[in-house]
Amino acid sequence: MTTPPLADPRPQPYPPFPASPPPLPGRAPRGRGALVAGTVAVLVLALCGGAAWWLTRSDGDPLAGRPRVTDSAAGLSYAIPEGWKDSGREKLIGAFTSSVGPERAEREGGSTVLAGRAGPVPEEALKPQAERAARSNAVFFSPDGRSTLEESRATKVSGRPAHTVVLRLEDGEGGTGHLRMTLVQVDAGRSAFLLGIALPAGPDERHEVDAVLESASVK
Repeated sequence: MTTPPLADPRPQPYPPFPASPPPLPGRAPRGRGALVAGTVAVLVLALCGGAAWWLTRSDGDPLAGRPRVTDSAAGLSYAIPEGWKDSGREKLIGAFTSSVGPERAEREGGSTVLAGRAGPVPEEALKPQAERAARSNAVFFSPDGRSTLEESRATKVSGRPAHTVVLRLEDGEGGTGHLRMTLVQVDAGRSAFLLGIALPAGPDERHEVDAVLESASVK
């Protein structure tokens, strides 16, 4: 058995689509007419939703005090929800540098959040880059379905310019998914991203994924 390579710590300006990405927990891949839970692919271009009560960082952060992943390769830190675990790097493809997900799935489907790093992105390019990357991922998760833009907003992560995009995924068979991506200008020489996916996406799943992304800080 061939051991998948570790994530490349160098910036990835144009990471390729992986041939064999890590699957989401708890769900076997389905046909192309359904959401493809086994496909985690990122086109991060030049760099590589949920409840309103956590749309801004505050003392009411639902993940305050939780253990955190410190991803030195991406330059980001983010919280691990209760019942989730740090998935490590051993099974990640080169576009990603860390990930977290539920320790076990008690339903069909799963959620995951992945981080990665890449080259510089000017502040004025954060919005188009983040939107295009999010939509590119949506093609993989719902190849025969469609994605709907629910949110696209400028934000800050530890005072650094960032942009968050939220998409609703539909498979044409009544199934829905949630995709959220935040692209951060870490410094003048590099950017980083967090990609959160919930398949299928009920309120609890959306809230957990969004809370992880909202907990992010630059390290």
